[in-house]
Order: sequence, then structure tokens, then C-alpha cells
Amino acid sequence: MLPTNRMEAWRWADLAALETARATPRQNNAPPLDDLWIATDGPRLVFVDGVFDAGRSAPGNILVEPVTVDSRHPLAPASLGAGWRLTLDRERAVTGVQIVHVATGGENHVPGCIELGPDAVASIVETFVGSGWTNRLTTMRLAEGARLMRSVRLLQRDGFVSLRDEAEIGRAASLASIFLGAGGASSRIDGELVVTGDGGFAEMGGALLTRGEQRQECAVTVRHAALEGSSKQYWRAVATDRSTASLAARVDVARGAQKTDGEQSLRGILLQRTATVNLKPELEIFADDVKCAHGATVGELDRSALYYLQSRGIPDGAARAMLTRAFVADALDRIGEEAVRDAFAADAARWLDEALA
Repeated sequence: MLPTNRMEAWRWADLAALETARATPRQNNAPPLDDLWIATDGPRLVFVDGVFDAGRSAPGNILVEPVTVDSRHPLAPASLGAGWRLTLDRERAVTGVQIVHVATGGENHVPGCIELGPDAVASIVETFVGSGWTNRLTTMRLAEGARLMRSVRLLQRDGFVSLRDEAEIGRAASLASIFLGAGGASSRIDGELVVTGDGGFAEMGGALLTRGEQRQECAVTVRHAALEGSSKQYWRAVATDRSTASLAARVDVARGAQKTDGEQSLRGILLQRTATVNLKPELEIFADDVKCAHGATVGELDRSALYYLQSRGIPDGAARAMLTRAFVADALDRIGEEAVRDAFAADAARWLDEALA
């Protein structure tokens, strides 16, 4: 049973777009993917309408197999069947993994699983393109000292993309997940990250760019259940036309999770006053020796900065684009790999050029 907008946690979700997308006839015509690959060495996987495309993949040590789903999330039951799994033993490393998800209509569901042993290292880029309802559940378990960098870009031209991340982060382990929503589809990025080991680090953030009647949202909770953990949630939203971007970020600190350092920064820019940005930062703290802070602001581009650039001979459109790129880069600069960061910045720049044309 799908969630509804009558549920508080789903009141901002564009569930009408989800229903329309799942009813769209499937075209079964995957586009060329050459322009989607980033210049990194590593395994490559392609899923078309939720089915692994072996002919266009080089999976390396990524397994494609049935992945068991154990989640209470309302969209999790749909994520059954064959998916992908990355398992690394102690001190092993796999970087530059790229997974491209192509949708041609209708609905498609793929589960993913990442399990990193002690001091293992991995970096993964996921890209979503096409049309329809794309639904993903990714579970992550990081043992002591493991490090995972995930970069996810939503470039699907229409339909709906729903992503659910569930992670357990062990002692001194680190998870950083950065998202870019720069397509035409509505979306929901949903996450629950639990820091279970002392000194663990969790980050989930990114930029959502909306236009037309599009609606994108994130709904992320970081739970601190151990000593000296830290977390960051840096989200940026840019909205124009009659679109809506919604950012909901929550930090829960358990009673025994002393010395926690949790930081939230939610910021939105309205390129037109007909657009909407919703912000909902939350803190629930049961420990008495923590450092947790949040900031939430929505506004328009700085008029004095625009005037300064225009006074230097920069046209209005170019000046607006420069300021907006800098605003979005604040989130994307947290991507650790230069080639990936540059590719995401280029996707954001293309969106801004079209939105501000």
C-alpha cells in the first residue's frame, strides 16, 4: 500500500506524479549512455527498467543477485528481487564504481546493498535518467574504520524518483552521501542513518533544483546512538516558476550519545516569487553534553551582490547565474572526487542555464 499525503511524513511528496508515472506505458528504448559516464576507473553497471543490462556493464566485483529487503519503509516492499551488492573485506578498496539507472516508463524497483569490512574504502556514483517511476532501496553497513563516498544525481526528465537509504555506521567509520536533483522528474530522497559506533561520521546532503510544476524533497534522519559521533546535513534548494523544493532534516541524539556534534544547514533560493521552498530542521536530544546546531533560511538572490556584478559590466542573467552556481556549489563541493564533483557541477550549470534563459 502506497503512502498518502494525509500522512504527516509524506505531506510534501508529489504522490500524484508517482501515480501518473507508474501508469505511463513502457517504451523499452534505452538511450545512448556515453555522455553519462564519468572519467573514472572502476566497475560499471547499467539497469534498464530495473533489469541488469549485462551487455553494457562491466560489474567487476559487484554482484547482481537477489537482495533481501528488511525495512519498515512504506515503499520497501516494492523493492524485491534482483539487485546489486558490494561486499568488501578488511582493508579492501573499490573506487570509481558507476551505476546508471535507465527508466523507459511504468515502474521499476531495484534493491542495493553495501557492506564494508573494517577499514575498507569505496566510492560509488549513481545516475538516474529516463521516464517513469524509479524506486530504490539501498542498505549500507560500515564496520570499524570503513569509509564510503556516494554521489547520486537525478537527471530523469519526467516521472517520479523515490530513493531510500538506510545505513549503520560503526566505530570511527564514515559515510558521505551527496545528491543532485537536476532533472525534470519529481522526487523524494529519504534516509535514515544510524551512527552505532563511537566516533562514527554521517553526512547526507546536496542540492535540489526545481522548475515548472516540479516538486522535489528530502526527508532525512540521522540517529546518534554512540559516543563522540558527528554528522552533517547540508542541503540547498533552488526553485523557480511554480515549483516546490522541500528540505526536512532531523537529528536524534540518544541518552548515552555524549559528545555528539550534529550540524544542519538548510538554505533555499527563490528565483521567482511564485515558487516555494519548505524547510523543516529538527533536533531531538536526550544527552546533556552535545554540540548540535541548525540553520534554515529562504530568500532571493542578494540584490547588492547582483548590483555589484552588474556594475562591473556583467549582464543581469549572467550575474544571476553566477550567484546561483556559487550557492549550489556550497553543497556539491563536499563531493570528494574531483572528476565526479566537476560532472555534477556541469549538470547543475546546464540546469541553471536553461532555468535562467
